[in-house]
Amino acid sequence: MIRYLLGRLASLIISLIVASLVIFFVIEIIPGDPAAYMLGVGAQPDTLAALRAELGLDVSKPERYLRWVSGMLQGDFGISYTYRSPVSEMILERMWVSLPLALYALILSTLIAFPAGIYAASRRGKTGDFAVMGLSQLGVAIPNFWFAMLLVLAFAINLRLFASGGFPGWDKGFWVGMHALTLPAISLALPQAAILARIMRSALIDMLGEDFVRTARAKGLSRAQALRRHALRNALIPVLTIIGLQFSFLLAGAIVIEKVFYLPGLGRLIFQSISSRDLIVVESTVMLLVFVVIMVNFAVDIAYAAIDPRLRRRR
Repeated sequence: MIRYLLGRLASLIISLIVASLVIFFVIEIIPGDPAAYMLGVGAQPDTLAALRAELGLDVSKPERYLRWVSGMLQGDFGISYTYRSPVSEMILERMWVSLPLALYALILSTLIAFPAGIYAASRRGKTGDFAVMGLSQLGVAIPNFWFAMLLVLAFAINLRLFASGGFPGWDKGFWVGMHALTLPAISLALPQAAILARIMRSALIDMLGEDFVRTARAKGLSRAQALRRHALRNALIPVLTIIGLQFSFLLAGAIVIEKVFYLPGLGRLIFQSISSRDLIVVESTVMLLVFVVIMVNFAVDIAYAAIDPRLRRRR
């Protein structure tokens, strides 16, 4: 188990180094000078040079990369070019919206997908299976931003049960904040639940055809008992992979939903920073999201080993 963990940890570190190089140099080769963008057309050369020195843009790109990485290792993400405030504070403020939203949506999608997938697998070829698969196909086909607008129309405008957008802040109370995130979480969760339910059903059906399940059936277990006691645990490995990928998507890819509901999350921060050429904010925010994605994948790998000891021995 220790060798397995060390191997996963080494892969994590290499992935972070490669990701930081790619993020920095891809963003840095974008045409345009942030200092010139901030000062506008007709800026004097000496004023432009002074601003570039103030922003740390007057040194070579490798030196800027080393400064950026060493600062992040110490918890210093730099100073925003546009807002002149620490990037870490800006990210932390937005993270308290994006992270609860992603977790909320992931919990909803899991609570919907697991029973639906198990139900469909246990009734393969029957009416219940066709109904679940039909609904899941519809969930996959509908874009989440269009579904979000339908939710706003139904529950915010017509029924007036939820606000159409905005976030009041956690200082107003936990349930007030969760109420504001409910519609965005549902619009993110349902398409992901449809995908996860199909994966769960497929994995369970594959497991039900394995020899160990047939042996359990031959010993007198019913199909439902064999599914619950033997097939379900082994079917969780591909499902955990999808859950890890979904959390990464929900955290980093919710920019459209945040725009629909006017949520002050990381997605809107990245969008605004790109528009204003605030490169340090874009680099640091994207790197943080990549770090979260890699850590989630690392946790999924550890969960693999906990569920299936054969992976540890094979490693």
